[in-house]
Amino acid sequence: MKAKNNSTFLFLFLTQFLLAQESVVKIIRGQITSDTFSIEGVTITNTTSKINSFSDQYGNFSILAKEGDILSFSAVNYEPLRKYINKQQYGLGMVVVEMTPLSIELKEVIINDQPGITAENLGIIPHNQIKLTSQERKLQTAGDFKFIHLLGLLGGSLAVDPILNAINGRTKMLKKTISIEKKEALMTKLEFLFEDKYYLETLKIPEDQIKGFQYYCIEDVDFVNALKTKNKTMCMFLIVGLASNYNKNNK
Repeated sequence: MKAKNNSTFLFLFLTQFLLAQESVVKIIRGQITSDTFSIEGVTITNTTSKINSFSDQYGNFSILAKEGDILSFSAVNYEPLRKYINKQQYGLGMVVVEMTPLSIELKEVIINDQPGITAENLGIIPHNQIKLTSQERKLQTAGDFKFIHLLGLLGGSLAVDPILNAINGRTKMLKKTISIEKKEALMTKLEFLFEDKYYLETLKIPEDQIKGFQYYCIEDVDFVNALKTKNKTMCMFLIVGLASNYNKNNK
C-alpha cells in the first residue's frame, strides 16, 4: 500500500514539474521582415508581462516569454500584429514574423491643372528648344564630320571625334538610324490617321499591300509635310493621287 502511495506521489510530482517547466519564462528570439526586407525599430511587447523589446537593423529581436504568451508588434507604416507563442515556437525558442505595410490611400492628384504652365514658361528650358531623339543626341555627341574640321589643324584645335567617327563609320550608321527612326514616327502617325477600311474601299489598295503603300506615302515630301503639320484635309487630298499612282505602278 505504501509503495502504491509513493508511486502516486511520484506521478503527481512529475506531472506538476513538467507543467511548471512548460510555463517557465525563457528568451524567445525572432526576426521581423516585410517582403523579404528586414524591419528595424519594431516595438515588441509581451502583453502578459508588459515587457518591451525592439528589433535591430537586421530585424532581429529577443524577449522573455513563455508558451501561451501573446507578443504584440507595432511599427510606423506597418499594420499592427499580434502573435501567439505556441508549443513548437516555445520549444524552438524562435519565431518568424512577417509584417504588412500600411496601404495609404492618396487623394486624386491632378498633374497639371494649369496647362499654360510649362517648363518653358517657368524658365526651366529655353523657348522653342529643338527636341532631339535619342539617336539624334548620339549623333550630336559623336560629331558630324565636315571639311571645316580640318581647318582646326592650322589653329591647333582639331576636333578628333568627328574625324574618327567618320572613318570608322559610326556617323554614317547614326545618320541611317535617325532616318529610320523618323520614318517609323511618320508611319505611326499615318497608321492612326486612316482606318484600313479607307484604304480598301476608297483608295482601292489591296489588304496585303496597305503597309507597303504607307511606306510609299511617307517618301512623298508634300505628304510628309502635311502629315507633320497634322493637316488631315491636305493628307486626304494628296493620298488619293498617291494611291492612283501606286495602283498604276503595281498593275
